Amino acid sequence: MLRYDMSKRHRVSNEEWSKIEPLLPTKKHPAGRPSMGSRELIDAMLWIFKTGAPWRDLPEHHGNWKTVYNNFCKWRDAGVWEKVLHHINSEKDVPWQIMIDSTSVKAHQHSAGAKKGVVIRLSVAPEAD
Repeated sequence: MLRYDMSKRHRVSNEEWSKIEPLLPTKKHPAGRPSMGSRELIDAMLWIFKTGAPWRDLPEHHGNWKTVYNNFCKWRDAGVWEKVLHHINSEKDVPWQIMIDSTSVKAHQHSAGAKKGVVIRLSVAPEAD
């Protein structure tokens, strides 16, 4: 049995879980070892997404990283994530946030060599020029 992390920082709340649980595929229980529940899988995936850690660095209390990764890929290929995001996006009260990390923004190799003192005007309307 997995020891479940009681920290709520990277866990799905009961309210969030009630919204996404019906959208997740039902698990078939093969004979043999017990499988992880969908909620535990989601919590483990959230830990990876929120921390930015590699899959192999998933803490042991979340289960086997390969199991979590394989389920993530299966759900991705089956379109489960698109369905979940579409359902969440259709709600009016969900705030959206856009973040641009400067470590991933690429600049042209010559962008640092612009002439100094040149004023660049940006306008949306062509008649403003």
